[in-house]
Amino acid sequence: MDVRPNDILLMKKKHPCGSSEMLVLRSGMDFRLKCRGCGREFLVPRNKIEKSIKNIRRETEG
Repeated sequence: MDVRPNDILLMKKKHPCGSSEMLVLRSGMDFRLKCRGCGREFLVPRNKIEKSIKNIRRETEG
């Protein structure tokens, strides 16, 4: 799955704050994500996140 920094992930399940959008800060063997609702940052293994992604929104530059 092609996930890059600054992508916005729409997740199947919501974060406890109620938001289902996450901003990708770092990608690799695990992802550093930031919740777009409450601003909390957390580190999650790649295999766990790839199962729970519903949609990827990429901001195009230009």
